[in-house]
Amino acid sequence: MAKAMVSGLLLMPSQALGTDAAATAPEPVEDPASLVNPLIGTAGTVNTFPGPDMPFGMLQWGPDTFPHRAFGGGYEYRDSKISGFSLTHLSGPGCRAAGDVPILPVTGKLPGSPGDAVSGFSHAHEHTGIGYYGVTDDAGITTELTSAVRAGLGRFTFPRGTDSRLLLKLSGGATPVDGTRVRAVGDHEVVGAVDSGHFCGAKNRYTLHFDIRFDRPFTDTGTWTGDAVHPAPRTLAEDGRAPSAPPAPGTGGMYLTFDTRAARTVTAEVGISYTSDANAARNLEHEVGGRGFDGIRQDGHDAWNRVLGRVRVGGGSRDQQVQFYTALYHSLLHPNVFSDVNGQYAGMDGRTHTLGAGQRAQYANFSGWDTYRSQAQLMAIVTPRTASDAVTSMLNGYDQTGLLPKWAQNNSESHVMAGDPAAAIIAGTHAFGARGFDTAHALEALVREATEPNANRPGEAVRDAKGYLPADHTAWGCCNFYGPVSTQLEYDTADYALAALARSLGRAGTYRRFATRAQDWRNVFNPRTGYLQARLADGRFAPRFKPATAYGFIEGTSAQYTPMVPFDLKALIAARGGTKAYGGYLDSLFTDLRRPSGTNADLGNEPSLGTPWQYDYLAQPWKTQALIRRIQRTLYSDSPAGAFGNDDLGAMSSWYVFSALGMYPGTPGTDTLVLGSPLFPRAELTLAEGRTLRVNAPQARPDAPYVSALEVDGQAWQKSWVGFESLRHGGSLDYTLDSRPHTDWASAPDSVPPSDTTGLREVHATADHRRARHFLRTNHRSR
Repeated sequence: MAKAMVSGLLLMPSQALGTDAAATAPEPVEDPASLVNPLIGTAGTVNTFPGPDMPFGMLQWGPDTFPHRAFGGGYEYRDSKISGFSLTHLSGPGCRAAGDVPILPVTGKLPGSPGDAVSGFSHAHEHTGIGYYGVTDDAGITTELTSAVRAGLGRFTFPRGTDSRLLLKLSGGATPVDGTRVRAVGDHEVVGAVDSGHFCGAKNRYTLHFDIRFDRPFTDTGTWTGDAVHPAPRTLAEDGRAPSAPPAPGTGGMYLTFDTRAARTVTAEVGISYTSDANAARNLEHEVGGRGFDGIRQDGHDAWNRVLGRVRVGGGSRDQQVQFYTALYHSLLHPNVFSDVNGQYAGMDGRTHTLGAGQRAQYANFSGWDTYRSQAQLMAIVTPRTASDAVTSMLNGYDQTGLLPKWAQNNSESHVMAGDPAAAIIAGTHAFGARGFDTAHALEALVREATEPNANRPGEAVRDAKGYLPADHTAWGCCNFYGPVSTQLEYDTADYALAALARSLGRAGTYRRFATRAQDWRNVFNPRTGYLQARLADGRFAPRFKPATAYGFIEGTSAQYTPMVPFDLKALIAARGGTKAYGGYLDSLFTDLRRPSGTNADLGNEPSLGTPWQYDYLAQPWKTQALIRRIQRTLYSDSPAGAFGNDDLGAMSSWYVFSALGMYPGTPGTDTLVLGSPLFPRAELTLAEGRTLRVNAPQARPDAPYVSALEVDGQAWQKSWVGFESLRHGGSLDYTLDSRPHTDWASAPDSVPPSDTTGLREVHATADHRRARHFLRTNHRSR
């Protein structure tokens, strides 16, 4: 989910000139991890987090601020107080999530209500970077954090004294905590768990287990429940049950006291697990034990360089490089490693499972509605093995529950947002080179989910019967159904992605079946207005229509959603009156990038992300080239407010990465890359099997977005798209760029990206097919 950022926070990036055309090609960045600025996106509603994390790491130990604890990320740059340093975060969701087990260092008298304690801080005393977060608060306490995949290490340096404490705010998560338990083990260790979930108010649940070990003894312990402080207890909320029993509700936290008169620094090693206390301890011992703060920090830096270094850019300004690598970093934080070092993980069925043969890790946290457009494809290009394991993880969830993840937090489904995004994620992952999963099983699961009653596709039976989802229908059943027009468009996109996967696997019949069904977007297209509209059960379009109406739509309007037919834009363009009319419509959507209205595209929200690229489908690629550069320069910068809209687990960041490379995956589920123009003079992508894709644009600079010529693997190219399959084993894109539009490049009618009308032809060719008859009948009646 993503909503527009609070206006007035966006800053313009530096506009340093790129490399001159005659100069030698710039050397690629050698240490991309050093360029990442984790503070980008921590102001407004982007909701990223500044704490350390590994690529796809399980643990994200970082600060939560007060009073504007940001959704998911926990940190709002405008705040001046910290409420704790919690162990888990999500980068950029539109609802509260995670923030489990905040730990706050304090000194002096114990606060009367420890769970409400906060510490003042200033950004002048704060330091961030890959693998590190550090801050000295107003009381003089310095907190430093670093992390491995499933464990982390914190250093707390207190003023000298006997009353230095760590508050373990067990009930202080970002969402309601259903129960907690904790116990002190000797005088160096604390073990416990919290039971939470409730993403976006849903009923999903998970249990996080933790093991914290200290390099020195604590001298005292105590607990609190609400405002009641209980000195001396070493346990809380166990109630005599076995450690594996669900925690009891209504608990508070535990405090630990340290004597810092002689040695002021307390070092804590933390391991977490979603299966058991024992596995939290195993994760800690395997990943942190005895290795030291600086060693773990360096390991994180090296790990990120291995991943970020698979996309090496050269040239451009430092600000542009910082923005690019920070966006790539944010694109590769999720989904998260969810299995322990011994291969065990908590399944979607609530049971503990073990990784199957060939799978290196189980992954969790799938923000499907957000990430299917570009994050999944980028992940497949940059980390194909991880992307394949992520799809295997989705299939594991299907095997355990009969459902693929939709918006799944940890090992529980929330059913947040609409559509059936697993189809586009799985098909897109396959199309962009990640093939290390059971494709036959994936297709089987997608077909079953698309055809049999299930919680991921509410309303599918109504759609099958009527050819559309009526806005005045009420008996949708379970699982968060709303926005029938948006939902139908999402189902169409899912059906076409499924069809594309089937076609790539040689399943022609399955391809035709779902490519045909995907065409029912036409049943909610009103030719009298030229917009997609809500339609009533009796066949009439909903009255009192305006393009800015949100009736029938999700987080958007008819004007914003009408372009969302990515697999058959040719038909949509024709339906709206042809190239000239559609071009005028696109122009009207981009009159104000910063303040989207109901008739402007909302580039801080996912349904609008593909729209700027649609000039390519009009054989007017110079308009896409100029608009993408304008978006980059207007809505993104190297600053806390340097992004736009909820990042949604890498959705917005991955759009920026693709745009800077001069390309975008235009049709979910396929390998179609629609083209803009590169931001950097040089980029090198390391693909699967070590092959290299080079993107060269020696004239690239902020004011030169226009393509005058392009060669693909040394051959002149006059199309505004390219298939990734032809690049998957390496190659080159060589651009010639200019500061003035070149309206002759890729301007022929056959230069445009593909639109698939196979499904529509099937509709017309199958006169005895019930769905075809209904399709034609409803469209005739609507006219």
